[in-house]
Amino acid sequence: MPIRDAATVILVRDAATWPSVLMGQRGASAVFMPDKYVFPGGAVDAGDAEVALPAPLGAICRGRLATRSGGAAPEALAVAAIRELWEETGLRLGRAAEWTAPEGWQGFAEGGLAPDCSALRFFFRAVTPPGRPRRFDARFFLADAAALADDPDDFSRAEDELTHLHWVPLADVRALNLPFITRIVLGELQAHLPRLDPPAGVPFVANDRIDDRVIWL
Repeated sequence: MPIRDAATVILVRDAATWPSVLMGQRGASAVFMPDKYVFPGGAVDAGDAEVALPAPLGAICRGRLATRSGGAAPEALAVAAIRELWEETGLRLGRAAEWTAPEGWQGFAEGGLAPDCSALRFFFRAVTPPGRPRRFDARFFLADAAALADDPDDFSRAEDELTHLHWVPLADVRALNLPFITRIVLGELQAHLPRLDPPAGVPFVANDRIDDRVIWL
């Protein structure tokens, strides 16, 4: 079974005071992770590599994304993260810039916005274990909700892939129906907050051997 590159956004609100994360629930009929609460994210599309960014990725994050990179370029992963966040929540990580929006990005570009990766911090990476109906090589990006160009409570422009979109206090999030890997990511996040800068190292759960292990990028 092919392993698809994917990108996910861990959007954090009020990191220094009462942190919460944005999550939504996948449908009961979904092939992958039905009923689970997840961070916004999804597979890299072919067109993501063609989308221009008004500013480059940070050097630390780009270097780590390029390590054992697989198929997708670092910039394509960042674009995928921004696109999936927009599609699944209606929220935009963008900045005012001269930009010709490609097909599918016209709604994002309203108000003269272009996708902006400056708030993204590469935070975690995990490959779906063998035996699942779909497998992804997912890169998790940390981002501060303060970087959003939209009202963080307005999900009116979200598509219908995720339901029950809401900000979940970090103190309460483990009560939700979460994937196992999400619980691991949340543990890393709790140890990292209130910082939102790049971590000292990025854990990579490769799931490519029976004796599964964590690699640090």
